[in-house]
Amino acid sequence: MVPALLLLGSCWELDQEVLDGVTPQDVANSTNPQLINVLKASAYSRIVGGWGAHNGIWAIHEVASDEMAIPQKGADWEDGGLWLRIHRHTWGPSEEAFNNSWNYCFTAVGEINNLIISFPDVELLVAELKVLRALPYLWLIDAFGNVPIITETSTGGNPTNNTRKEVFAFIESSILDNIDLLEKKDSKTTMNYYTAKAMLAKLYINAEVYTGTPRWADAEAAANEVINSGVYSLSFNFFSNFSTRNGGSTENILTLPYDQNNAGGFNLAQMTLHYLSQNTFNLQEQPWNGYASLEEFYNKFDDNDVRKASFLVGPQFAADGTRLNDISAEPGDPDGQPLTFTPKINELSPNAFRQAGARVAKYEYATGAGSSLSNDYVLIRLADIILIKAEAAFRQGKNSEALAALNQVRTRASLPALASISADDIYNERGFEFFAEGIRRSDQIRFGKFNQPWWEKGASQPFRGLFPIPLQQINANPNLTQNPGY
Repeated sequence: MVPALLLLGSCWELDQEVLDGVTPQDVANSTNPQLINVLKASAYSRIVGGWGAHNGIWAIHEVASDEMAIPQKGADWEDGGLWLRIHRHTWGPSEEAFNNSWNYCFTAVGEINNLIISFPDVELLVAELKVLRALPYLWLIDAFGNVPIITETSTGGNPTNNTRKEVFAFIESSILDNIDLLEKKDSKTTMNYYTAKAMLAKLYINAEVYTGTPRWADAEAAANEVINSGVYSLSFNFFSNFSTRNGGSTENILTLPYDQNNAGGFNLAQMTLHYLSQNTFNLQEQPWNGYASLEEFYNKFDDNDVRKASFLVGPQFAADGTRLNDISAEPGDPDGQPLTFTPKINELSPNAFRQAGARVAKYEYATGAGSSLSNDYVLIRLADIILIKAEAAFRQGKNSEALAALNQVRTRASLPALASISADDIYNERGFEFFAEGIRRSDQIRFGKFNQPWWEKGASQPFRGLFPIPLQQINANPNLTQNPGY
């Protein structure tokens, strides 16, 4: 039986059916080439598990940004005021979504550590797992900052926080110490050399936020290695990156392989679509009518920008072409009963109109889909790395290089090339390109926009750039220290 690793007061164990009777020698000398992949799958499955679902890490990033809100429609989506507080930046440390996000990341860390403990001498497996472990730490450093570093050598008990600088150094060394053992190939759903370089680019572009010291040149160098590898290219069709069968994308670098039957948890259709949208896509279950874009964010898109189709707006129809009517539409809704998604949301709470708000349509909703989608969720893609290069070059005064990179992405979106470049150009382009990809909050913080007011949100305090350490975790582990301001 695999040794259990004590992690923040909880014991994470691998599924017995995966590892029973398997020894390090079996792995090192295996005549079964699939054995290592089976072992790795148990770690990767923890990463897939909770990203694309409601009330977790994707949700807190999106709703805390200026991209989305979950308007309260009478009793629907009241949820104790959780999503109103997150939108308004008035959250507290006891919010359930923060604790869910923390547990999601550290469950993955614990699973990976258990595998490393069990097979310490299998060099290639351990190298990949250590790079994989850096991924949830990328999310932890961004969301919570000062978190415990838990490794295969950590002893049981209640760990203390590490500083954000220490977590940064741990992520960096985890990648640099192991990257040369990774294969230089396109693998999409597993770690490879270029995935690791992309992770470094994303770490370094945020270095000033995380540590106080910028690493622009390092961000550019890591991005260039991915861009110049010849392994990835921008997809001609932007939306092919998000289709139900997007495994063949030339652009996607790292994805989470969801499957409605065998790997559920990507619930975007349920989270954003109107109840009656079930009839539009012949969905197996009724959607929840929640997440919607903010009008001012939607209105920033040029009408010629192909990415504006990332939103679902206007009159809605059933699959057979008949007009959908919401007989429960509020009397004050100017659109009446015919179901029409309008970008304007009349109010955040308590009586937002049931039809109000542009809905997320970036990912394809397959006809007949279940409550979970089968699209692979995109964590990192080449467009992100190209725009990281643009930003890193710009911040070093290399405007011509920055402009060329930025215009690559604009051209694919059917927009004219810019003749000059500014920080706001880069910031805005990232907003257009990465709507609903869980990136906007981090971008807003890095560009100094996160504490500014927007619709139904006043100016917020600088300490809100970090979420609080969940109170549930502090109650379970008195050695944890709360982030400043909470």
